[in-house]
Formats: sequence, C-alpha cells, structure tokens
Amino acid sequence: MFDMKSIGVLGAGTWGTALARMLAKSDNSVVVWSALENEIDELSEKYVHPKLPGVEIPRSVKFTKNIKDACVGTDMVIFATPSVFIRSTAGSASRYLDPAQIIINVSKGMEKDTLFTMTQVISDELLKNTGKSFKKIVALTGPTHAEEVAVDMPTAIVSACEDIETAEIVQDVFMNTCLRVYTNEDVKGVEICGAMKNIIALAAGILTGLGYGDNVRAALITRGLAEITRLGLAMGCMEQTFYGLAGIGDLIVTATSRHSRNYQCGQLIGQGVETKEAVRRIGMVVEGINAIPAALELKEKYNVELPIIESADAVVNHGIDPQKALNELMIRDKRSELSKRNNRTQECLS
Repeated sequence: MFDMKSIGVLGAGTWGTALARMLAKSDNSVVVWSALENEIDELSEKYVHPKLPGVEIPRSVKFTKNIKDACVGTDMVIFATPSVFIRSTAGSASRYLDPAQIIINVSKGMEKDTLFTMTQVISDELLKNTGKSFKKIVALTGPTHAEEVAVDMPTAIVSACEDIETAEIVQDVFMNTCLRVYTNEDVKGVEICGAMKNIIALAAGILTGLGYGDNVRAALITRGLAEITRLGLAMGCMEQTFYGLAGIGDLIVTATSRHSRNYQCGQLIGQGVETKEAVRRIGMVVEGINAIPAALELKEKYNVELPIIESADAVVNHGIDPQKALNELMIRDKRSELSKRNNRTQECLS
C-alpha cells in the first residue's frame, strides 16, 4: 500500500475541485488554492462548488487564498487552472516549489507565443524563476469530465512522464475503484491530444448546431483523429498514444458529451450565435478556441494538412458560414485512407 500524500491543488474550477474531492476521499491531505478570493470564500463556507451542485466536498479539504499553503511541504502540486493562466500560476508558485516535488498538470492547451505544451510552460517558467530544472512533471489526461468524476463514475486516465517512476507514483496515488490510471512516457503526445481534441469537439458541436446527426459527427471524429495524429507524428510523438485514452478516448467524450464546454459552444455557434456571445453563455473557459492559433502555427511549422481545424478557425474566428465551411470540406480532393500502399495492402488487393 502506498503512503498517503500531501497534495496542493492550484485552481478551484470544476476539475481541480473534483480531483481534490477524490484525493481527499482516498485519505490524502489536500489543500486547494484559487486566485479568485470570492471562490475560496464560498468553497470554505459551503464545501460545494457552484458548478457541481449537490456534490459535497470532504471537510478535510482545506481552501486557501495563499498559494504558499498549497506548495510548501506538499508531496505533489497539481496545476488545474485554465491553460492561459498556467504560466502566471507557475510564476507565482515558483518560489515555493522544489524539484523533489512531483508537479502534475491537468490543464489542456498550447501556449500561442511559444507553441509549448502545458508541462513545457511549467518547466520553462520554473527554470526561469528558480534556475533549477524540474524533472518530475507529469501530464495527467484522458476522458474525464469533472461532472462524472465528482460523483465517482468510473473512467480511465493517463499519467505521462519521461521519468516512468514518477508516472508510476502518480498512478498509485490517483488509482482507485473509480479511476483506473495507465502510464505513458510520451508526454508531448498526450498533451498534443489534449489540446487539439478540443478544436475537433468545437467542430463537432457546430455540426450538431447545424442540425446534423450521428453519421457526420462520427466521420468528423475519425478524420479529426487523423489530423491530430498526423501533426503529432510530425512532431516526433508515438503513434500508439493517439489511439489511447489521451487520444481517441478523450476525443470521443469531448466531441459528444453534454458536459463538454467545447461541444456546447460549437452547438451555439452552429445555431448562429456569435463566438463571443457563445463563450459568454457557456460561462467557463472554452479551451478549443484558445488552442486554434497554436494549432495553425504548428501546421505551418511542420507542414501538415489540418483541414478540419482550419475550417473551425474560419467559422469561429472569421465569421465564415458553417454550412459553407462544411460543404468545402466535403468536396475536397479525393484521397485514400491509407497513407501508403504497403506489401500487406497489395496482397489484400491482389
């Protein structure tokens, strides 16, 4: 049996709160910090998150307005803020962190200016502020909507780190009857999946908003995975990662679920709602929109085709009629599903 851990959670959104609840129920010592003081006041008083109604947080969880309390002396620190705040959060936490601690990122996105994944952003900011290299940084990702994890519905997730022993420690701490954890050494691959699938989910929502059904959504998810895989392989990632929980698993749930902010936002846009208004109605960060600029820069850098992601950008950011964007996707040049005709293919066709 592993030793119970002291864990700091940076970010008190639905996902950070769901994880804090789960970890506390496994008898770990958990402290949650948020930069939003009113959020901490409400959680400290009610022990219920406003966007997770009816889900009671264990009274053993401590809430703090001081980031130091969630960092100093803890075995693990979880970064659970939206992706656009990961760098500033790492900067604020850096003076209180030590390379011996395990840092876990659960945010999904890409930094526009650097094209860094979130663990790269954390590593870069910590090195810049402390002069120390942090090696124990884990990406924890997979098909895990907070709304379901918070009520102990079962799912599976990936603990990814180049140091496999660190990934296995996180596996031990997070694994229980509701969360099955696998390990992976392809950190960049799982994070590319986490960022890019949000854009495909936006596109899936747009199609639903237009009134289309299951067939086209399934086709979009399949071809969306092909785009994500194409980009990931060009970046040196492992192909198997894209067919795992961080890849196809997370893509399916984000592009189909009523809990998905990206899918819901896409639906509104498909129904004719302007992008800014759609985001306002969702009321939380829509990571797919934030990821589009980085995806397009990566497309140019690695010279890969990302037609679905380009179409999502055209609709979301440039006001192109979504039906027109779909029509243009449908009449693209003909091609094969297979990237090359190998010996096995020739045998099948002969």
